[in-house]
Amino acid sequence: MAPKRLFIKDLSTYYDAGMIISTKTGAAVSFEDLLADLSRVGVIYVGEEHHNRTHHKIQLEVIKAVYKICPNVAVGMEMFDQTYQPILNLWSAGELDQGTFLQKVHWYANWKYDFELYKDVLEFIKDEKIRLIGLNIPFHIPPKIAVGGIENLSDEDKKHVPKTIDTSDAAHRAYVEQVFKQHRVPWMDNFDFFYQTQCVWEDTMASSVALNLKADMMIVLTGNGHIIRKFGIPNRVFRRTGADFRTIFLATAGNEVESDYADYIWVTSREKTHPPKKKTGQR
Repeated sequence: MAPKRLFIKDLSTYYDAGMIISTKTGAAVSFEDLLADLSRVGVIYVGEEHHNRTHHKIQLEVIKAVYKICPNVAVGMEMFDQTYQPILNLWSAGELDQGTFLQKVHWYANWKYDFELYKDVLEFIKDEKIRLIGLNIPFHIPPKIAVGGIENLSDEDKKHVPKTIDTSDAAHRAYVEQVFKQHRVPWMDNFDFFYQTQCVWEDTMASSVALNLKADMMIVLTGNGHIIRKFGIPNRVFRRTGADFRTIFLATAGNEVESDYADYIWVTSREKTHPPKKKTGQR
C-alpha cells in the first residue's frame, strides 16, 4: 500500500509526510529555511493534534533549534492555565521532580492527555531553564460559559475573563459554527454560548501571550484549532501587540487542508495515542 499523502485542496497538490510547505509559494522548504524565517519574528505558533506523538516531536525540534539562536526564548502552552504560573516557574527553575509537578498542576484533572506526549518538551524546558508560561483560562470556566454564557459566571470566575473579547470575526464564527454542528453535545445546544466560550478561550490565551512577551521570542504550543487561519490566537495577539509572527500547522498525511490554514503546513505521519473524553470547544 502506498504511503498516505496530504492534499492541499486549493493548490490541487499532494505532499508527502515530512515535507514543510510554505503556503506563500506552495513549495517545500528545508528546516533550515524555515528556521531562518522564524528567527525574524517575535511569536511562533506551532499547532498540534494533541494525541499525535509525531507532532510533539516536531514541537521539540522547533524549540531546540530556536533556543540555539535565541536562548532568551519563552514557551507558552495551552496545557496549563494562568493560575499555575508559580508552579511553572518552579519547574523552569529545576526545583520540581516530575511526580510533584504533575500533582501540583493537576495534570490529569485538567489536561488529561498522556503526559508522556509532552514529557520531552517539558524536560527540555526544565533542563535549559526556559521560561514556561501557562496560557489558558482555568479549565472549569469554559464549560460554564458553554451552558450559561459569560453573564452567568460568578464574580470570581469573571476575574479570569479578559476585558476585551472579540466576537466580530465572521469567518471565525463560521468556522466555529461548523465545528459546533459536527460535534453536537446534548447539553450544549446554544451556539451563541458555544461561540462565547471559544472567543473567551482564545482571547485569554492571546492576552497571556501579550502580557508575557518579555522574552526576545515566544513559541506557543496549542491545538491546531486555535491557530488555523490565524483568527484564533495569532490575530488576537497581533491586535494587542503588533508583534510579527508565523504559524505552523501540523497536518497528518491522509487528510485534506487549505493553504490559508497557516504560514507553513508541516506534513506528518500518524503516531497517536487514545484521546481522552471530548471537551468543550475546538482545540
